[in-house]
This record gives sequence, structure tokens and C-alpha cells, in this order.
Amino acid sequence: MSDAHHTAFDKASKAGFIIALGIVYGDIGTSPLYTMQSLVENQGGLAQVSETFILGAVSLIIWTLTLITTIKYVLIALKADNHREGGIFSLFTLVRKMSKWLIIPAMIGGATLLSDGALTPAVTVTSAIEGLKAVSGLSQIYQNQTNVIITTLVILMILFGIQRFGTGFIGKIFGPVMFLWFSFLGISGLLNTLGHLEILKAINPYYALHLLFSPENHQGIFILGSIFLATTGAEALYSDLGHVGRGNIYVSWPFVKLCIVLSYCGQAAWILANKNSGIELNPFFASVPSQLTVYVVVLATLAAIIASQALISGSFTLVSEAMRLKIFPLFKVTYPGDNLGQLYVPVINWLLFVVTSCTVLYFKTSAHMEAAYGLAITITMLMTTILLNYYLIKEGTKPFLAHLVMVFFALIEFVFFWASAVKFMHGGYVVVILALAIVFVMFIWHAGTCIVFKYVKSLNLNDYKDQIKQLRDDWRLDIYQTNVVYLSNRMQDHLIDRSILYSILDKRPKRAQVYWFVNVRVTDEPYTAKYKVDMMETDYMVRIELYLGFRMPQAVPRYLRTIVQDLMESGRLPRQEQEYTITPGRDVGDFRFVLIEETISNARQLSHFERFVMQTKASIKHATASPLRWFGLQYSEVTVEVVPLMLSDVLKLPIKEVVVDNANIVEYKTH
Repeated sequence: MSDAHHTAFDKASKAGFIIALGIVYGDIGTSPLYTMQSLVENQGGLAQVSETFILGAVSLIIWTLTLITTIKYVLIALKADNHREGGIFSLFTLVRKMSKWLIIPAMIGGATLLSDGALTPAVTVTSAIEGLKAVSGLSQIYQNQTNVIITTLVILMILFGIQRFGTGFIGKIFGPVMFLWFSFLGISGLLNTLGHLEILKAINPYYALHLLFSPENHQGIFILGSIFLATTGAEALYSDLGHVGRGNIYVSWPFVKLCIVLSYCGQAAWILANKNSGIELNPFFASVPSQLTVYVVVLATLAAIIASQALISGSFTLVSEAMRLKIFPLFKVTYPGDNLGQLYVPVINWLLFVVTSCTVLYFKTSAHMEAAYGLAITITMLMTTILLNYYLIKEGTKPFLAHLVMVFFALIEFVFFWASAVKFMHGGYVVVILALAIVFVMFIWHAGTCIVFKYVKSLNLNDYKDQIKQLRDDWRLDIYQTNVVYLSNRMQDHLIDRSILYSILDKRPKRAQVYWFVNVRVTDEPYTAKYKVDMMETDYMVRIELYLGFRMPQAVPRYLRTIVQDLMESGRLPRQEQEYTITPGRDVGDFRFVLIEETISNARQLSHFERFVMQTKASIKHATASPLRWFGLQYSEVTVEVVPLMLSDVLKLPIKEVVVDNANIVEYKTH
């Protein structure tokens, strides 16, 4: 990317500041809705809360936001951009050549982040709707939790239902709404804090450390499970780097952090003033003047929807990147917006809706959901820390210093993980099961790809040029198609899968004017669109390497149309005049794409484990997008041919011939 683009990426602007508020901070910006409520409830209610506890809790929140969000993510992780894109898979592409095993933390981190994306809409929207319990005119209706659940499900259905239309229109109001939200957090928090200025002592980390070992803390170290809720959006902040640019995050984060911290201080001040009142409402809504509650609930609901939207969109991006890294099945992807950054994966959208709705129905209240919330994201953060360690070394940091920095963060995050692990039996198992299911699919997909690479045999195209030329000129055979295109993801120089040459020469000789061998390579850059062509000293064999960024649609026919025109204009490919056409002067013939589907029938060389992987992968394929849709071939002439994974398996199986003379068996002949 040019220096101008790089400068723009690091530059901040007023518009970028507002956009960043709407896209990046939805998750972390709605954490004040439920974090303090979780701390109070796990302590045993307002009556069990002391000044020492509140000071320590706020101090823990402040220093968690400082160490994890500010230092690790804003100051370190944002530097690890992959051509201006962030997130765990972009980070993985930067370091994957350093060690093969790094695919493991990338898979685990991606899976747990996806599972978090299913839980965030449930907990944020439910928390916001529960705020209606504090509205005098609606409190009687929403004291019944069933009404809260119904309202939440309706909002979620609308939210997931509009995804297919893109977020361009809604996105225009995200920034201003979130600016209003953060301004409200800061102002209301400041006004409440003024009544108990002693709460500002929480800036001193002494109170945080003191609370961890204080007998007034009924949960001990496990209080960190609730504290961690305050920073769950840090990973999403890094993932959305490419949407808003590094400069806008640098400028907006101090404002966001100040507003969030003031909100926590304000809630803490209200708790100190009302801890003996017997009120058991969410401190966030209870600390707001009653005449403003209904407006705050509406604003909180909008903020929750925006936070959910950001997580849903992030899930689409995450899945899309995983597909292009070949660690996830292919699903249909559409681009409803005006740019490639807005994508929509229908299957993932409705799977998320089902999981999110089931989460609401299963847990019923936001307090119960919080028991499952945070556990998965602690794992994501640990995996990011592992990858960041390798990134720092790759960028020239001395290994000892890189290890030291990352061990520091890993220890903090492991403590958070340990504290959150106690939630496992209280609902955490739901998100863990979901994450394990995603990891299983990723593992099967990656392992299946490795197995195919292990067993598939390659042949040199140069050795078969003469045969293909002879076939092309053999007028005894009907022409199969003017252009026959084979897509292969395992083409290396002139080496190509044996199954492709078997299809051309053996299975049914395919006579054509031009044979195309296309290899789509996904680059580490998001928006690459380049190609390299090799005519192999012929005018009838074309080997193409198509380089597409991991966010580019792999619509091969559209790219191929441009490439054909380029080759004809340069004289490397003869024109293919068409006698019958509705387009005067058409000089490009018809195309047929041949897709090779490999099966493991009779694959005796495979171990039991390899057979299990391949059979499971085949089963998953039935529920995913076919290569036909993935490569944009649904409007093209396509032939799908099934061949065995190992062609040798169909040859020379041991068998004996029985020779009969006058109804007597004379001998056996072995073949």
C-alpha cells in the first residue's frame, strides 16, 4: 500500500472519530450496563457492599482497562496490522510462517471469539430491556421476566433479519448515537461521583490489590470473573482496526475510557449512598433520575443493538477470513453494501440468531447470562497474546523482552481465565461447548486439507503437452467446449493434480480449443486482485495464478473474462470468432468449468484417523456452500466429476480366476 494510504490509516479526523465510536466500541461501551450489577449480586446484594469493596472493585476495573485494553490492545496489538486489517486471523497471517503449530492458537482464538459473538447480543439487549423495570409506567409489565424475554427476542429477530440489507443506512446513525451514549455515561457518572468524591481514590492500584485479599471480598480471586466483563470488547476493538484506521482509535479511546470510568465511579457512588436502602435494581439504571429512566433505557437499547450489530458484522468478517485461510467450510457470502467491508453470510447469520435466541430462553435473565459471559473471551485474549509474542520477535524485538512482556499479559489473562472458569458450572459450559464445536469443525477442515495434500499425486503439465495438442486437433472427436477450465488449489509451477489430467485424457477425452488451469491464491492482503499467466509456449494451454485478497469475492468467471480479453489484445491467445451469437463481433468462445470432487472410496492407505477426518469433512460439506457458488459459477456451464482420492486404489485388486473343465475346477489363476 502506498505511503499516502498508510498516512491516511494513521491519521485521525472528526468524521473518523465519530465512525470509530459507532463501530469499534459497541461491546466495551455497553459493559457498564451489567458489570457493576454482576459485582453487587455476586457479593450478596447491596447490603453486603462496603466502601472497601466498592473502592477495590472500581480500582480493579480501572487497572484492567489500563493494562489489558490500553496497553496490550491499543498500544501494542494495533501495531500488528496486516495491510491495515486487524483481528486474530490477520495477526495469524503475519506469523504463520514462523511455526506450523501457530494454527492452533489461531483456531482456538477464532472459535472462542465467534462463540462470544453469539452471546454478546443476548446479554446486552436483555440488560437494556431489563432497565424498563425502573420505568414507573412500565415497571409492572416488565417485572414479569417473560415480557423482557419476548421483547428481547423481537429485537433480536429484527436485528438479524435486516443483516441481509447491509448496514450502510444504519451505520450512519451508529456514530452519533454512540457519541450521545458515551457523553451520557461520562456526564451522569461525573454528576453522581461529585456526591462521593472519595470514590476517585480508586485510581490508586493499592485498593485493587487490597480487595483481592480482603475478607470483605466474599468471592476472593474469583471476583475477577465479574471485573473482566468491563474489558470484553478489547478483542473486538482490535478486530475492527481495518474499518476505522489506527489514528481514529488512538484519538477516540481516551474519550471512551474516560466516559466508561466515570460511569463506573458514578454507579459506585450511588451504591455507597444507597447500600442500606434495600433497592435491588441494576445500579446503572437506578443511579439515573427517575424522570429520565425511560429515555436512558431507549438510549441503552440503541447502544446494545449497535454493540450487537458490531459483533454480528465482526463474526461475518471472521468466518470469511477463516474460509479463505482454508480452516473453515465454504459458505455463501454476499456483499449488500457499497464496499467489500460490508459482507453477509446467511448461514452464519441465522445460526447466530438461533444460538442467541436459545441463550436468552435458556438463561432468562442478564444476571444468569453473565455467568457464561467472559469465559470464552479470556481464552481468545490468551491466544492473541501467544501470537503477539511471535509478532514482536518477527518485528525485531529481542526474544527475551518479547517473552517478558507477553508473559506479563499472559499471567494477568490466565488469572482472569481461572477466575472466569468458576462460571463453567453456572452457565459457562454453554459457551465452551459452542467454542469446542467450532474448533472441531476448523480442525476437521484443516486436517482434511493436509491429508489431501499428503496423498494427492502431481504430474508435470509439460510431459502431456503433446497429448493435449493431439487431442485438440483430433477432428474425430466432437468438441467438448471451446474453453475448458479446471480450478485447482494445488498447482505449483507446472505440477498439477493427476486427477485433472486423468479427467482430460482418460475419463472422457475432452477436446477443446484452449485448456485453462486456474489456481486461486488467497493473499495476506485484504483487497488484492492480480494474476500471473503462463502460456507454456503454446496458444492452447493457459496456466493462471489468480491472487485475491482474503476479503475479495472469488468470482472466477468475472476475472477470467478480463484475463481472456487481455491475452487476446496482446496476441498471446487466438481470437475465437463465433458464427452464432446475439453479440456482433464476439470473439470469445464458450466456457465450461470442470470441478473435481475427490472421494475416499476404497482408500486403503488411509489410517482410521485419516478416514474419520475425510468422512467427517465430506458430511460437513453437504451443509455448506458448494464450490460452484463459492467461485461464482452458478451462471456458468459446470461439470462436476467424482474421482477417487488415490487413483491407484482402483487398479489391480487381488482376485483369482476359477477355470472350470467339465464342471470340475481345474486350477486357480491369480491376477
